[in-house]
Amino acid sequence: MTIATNPEYEVSTDIARLNVAMIHEFLSRSYWARNIPLSVVEKSIRHSLCFGVYRAGQQVGFARVITDFATFGYLADVFVVPEHRGHGVSKILLRVILDHPHLQGLRRLLLATHDAHGLYAQFGFQALVSPADFMSIHRPGVYAPPN
Repeated sequence: MTIATNPEYEVSTDIARLNVAMIHEFLSRSYWARNIPLSVVEKSIRHSLCFGVYRAGQQVGFARVITDFATFGYLADVFVVPEHRGHGVSKILLRVILDHPHLQGLRRLLLATHDAHGLYAQFGFQALVSPADFMSIHRPGVYAPPN
């Protein structure tokens, strides 16, 4: 599904359009997925609702939602390539995600970020009300090369 968002940028959920090599390149250098293997990126794309952002047919952004489409979603791997930052692309992407018909009525939509709290707050995200209610298994070095 392609959503025309403005004359310059479009967002699509068509996974056939995704530039998996570019996504892998970006994620493998990101603070949250450093050294992630290509096979893991490919698997994550297959098992998520993915959103590609395009300008003149070239992919410039990405995000995915891991969801059961009924009660819960986790927004992950959101990025815009540096050359297209500052043009409202992340806001276009978030609006399309939050308006997507398959994501309506979810009881909870979570995400994690170190540096984009202000952006997400504009769309209604807030710090956990009861963080003690949440637990996790966190393996930040899972993609690190063996020593």
